[in-house]
Amino acid sequence: MTQVIQKTLRDSAAMRWTALLLLALAMFCSYIFMDILSPIKDLMQETRGWDSTAFGTMQGAEVFLNVFAFFLIFAGIILDKMGVRFTMVLSTAVMLIGACIKWYAVSEAFIGTGLEAWFNTHLNYVPLFQELGVAPFYEGMPASAKFAACGFMIFGCGCEMAGITVSRGIVKWFKGREMALAMGSEMALARLGVATCMIFSPYFARLGGAVSVSRSVAFGVVLMCIALIMTIVYFFMDQKLDAQTGEAEEKDDPFKVSDIWKIITDSGFWIVALLCVLYYSAIFPFQKYAVNMLQCNLTLSLPEAGSFWAGESVTIVQYIIMLVVAAAGFASNFQKDKSRRYGLLALSIAALITYCYMGFMRQTAESIFAVFPLLAVLITPILGNYLDNHGKAVSMLILGSLLLIGCHLTFAFVLPLFKGSAVGGVVVAYATILVLGASFSLVPASLWPSVPKLVDAKVIGSAYALIFWIQNIGLWLFPLLIGKVLDATNPEGASATELDYTAPLVMLACLGVAALLLGFVLKAIDSKKGLGLEQPNIK
Repeated sequence: MTQVIQKTLRDSAAMRWTALLLLALAMFCSYIFMDILSPIKDLMQETRGWDSTAFGTMQGAEVFLNVFAFFLIFAGIILDKMGVRFTMVLSTAVMLIGACIKWYAVSEAFIGTGLEAWFNTHLNYVPLFQELGVAPFYEGMPASAKFAACGFMIFGCGCEMAGITVSRGIVKWFKGREMALAMGSEMALARLGVATCMIFSPYFARLGGAVSVSRSVAFGVVLMCIALIMTIVYFFMDQKLDAQTGEAEEKDDPFKVSDIWKIITDSGFWIVALLCVLYYSAIFPFQKYAVNMLQCNLTLSLPEAGSFWAGESVTIVQYIIMLVVAAAGFASNFQKDKSRRYGLLALSIAALITYCYMGFMRQTAESIFAVFPLLAVLITPILGNYLDNHGKAVSMLILGSLLLIGCHLTFAFVLPLFKGSAVGGVVVAYATILVLGASFSLVPASLWPSVPKLVDAKVIGSAYALIFWIQNIGLWLFPLLIGKVLDATNPEGASATELDYTAPLVMLACLGVAALLLGFVLKAIDSKKGLGLEQPNIK
């Protein structure tokens, strides 16, 4: 008698990748909103009076509640108690609320209101944080920046909750399968969100010739509405999976708060957590200032008025080419035929070169920097696929740290030497940004799939939450520090495009050095305890 084996949704490659796509699209939208103001820092200074300190303080506010109200810890417990689908919908709804507040704060409608007057006279002093120089608000901070910071705090709670939920969801749908490829693909699509932001935020801000920063933020709000729809669709898919597997009714080994002790007493876990905070602190805060850093170090001239490069249609064309890079590179990971696989890679690389040429012709810093997340989109899934089949996660983390150090030092000391060269500066910038993108691709594909090898399945949510909480300390602190260092090392009243970024870049390079040393420590621990971090995920 032939036994019929019942398959679940996750046994179907199409279904589990559809579930991943829904989660990844939600994060794609959230990453766009996260950096929606990054490419228009100069416009925020010109139109809203935000200097570097105000801009950095507002950007750092994203993770303030996660760090000091321990929201992420509670988010991890909510995730382990309530499950992926409930937490994902909740997190997206919270992000949408925060996004709406931030939009109103930077909109013209906020100017001259009683709310603006209230923020001008309140939230000027935060005990203890003020004395330490790390307060989320300060006296003299523009009212729009204060209110935007409040909205960004709420958004950040939802965004980081979504981050740990997506990681848990991928573990749920892909454990024992192509997990590193799945996590790498999710992060790649999220990085595409950053590239999208770099392209379209300045586009909407300058649409029609009149500058309006609120249009850029409104674009992000619309995308957050789409993200909420994606998570609702995922809700019903995940619900069907639990009905098939009976996982929702499994209570034999339930989560207990006391289980967190197993996490915090694991040395390997803490090394991974510290690597995360060091590495991401050297990337994400830099990302918020990178466009302005390029504006300050490159010799850029506007294209001739009336030409194709000066028109609005070039933005759409450039974005289509960006999608070709991402789609062709991603599709190559699923081709068994070598000629087809290499053909798609060749197409992706050709499109990338075309994109770089267009960025040079457009002569805009945001268009040039967009190649950073774009390269991550191309190679992160490739690296994830390699790790699934060959391992070497810790070795990749070490390599990523070395590349990170080299890139920040190049930005600090080499790029300024080409300030007077219209072509040389752009070439150095592109080469460094591409290497930095490669460095950033090594981390998510190797770091996040390592966590399930360190902790029990029932506390994965709390483990990711604790890592994200530690990471958020850096993501809160370093945007603020960069802004303060910029104001301290540059003349008062300096133009937004004439700042010296040497000191902040050296500071970020030092984080890379610390990550490098910890990478070697983790490699030694893995070798001693046999954690399997260097082993492939598919056996």
